[in-house]
Amino acid sequence: MATPAAPTGNPSNGRLLAYTCQGCHGVTGYKNAYPSYRVPKIGGQTSQYLTQALTEYRQGKRKHPTMQAQAQSFSEQDIADISAFLSTLK
Repeated sequence: MATPAAPTGNPSNGRLLAYTCQGCHGVTGYKNAYPSYRVPKIGGQTSQYLTQALTEYRQGKRKHPTMQAQAQSFSEQDIADISAFLSTLK
């Protein structure tokens, strides 16, 4: 059985969905309180990397309570759209 193709990302829709991401990832040098963690810059990362990271948070393979909760609320299409948008940023 063939593996279904990954959805194609729509950067315009991703821009709307990524609004919540900017609260933490849009602040240079931001560090959150719980758990204490330096928040990485995600704008300009590759779409492939961002898709993989969000998928792994959603599956529980990456551990961070806030990111796991965020990623679990996204569909595969949402993740593709968010990744497509964030990869266009510098």
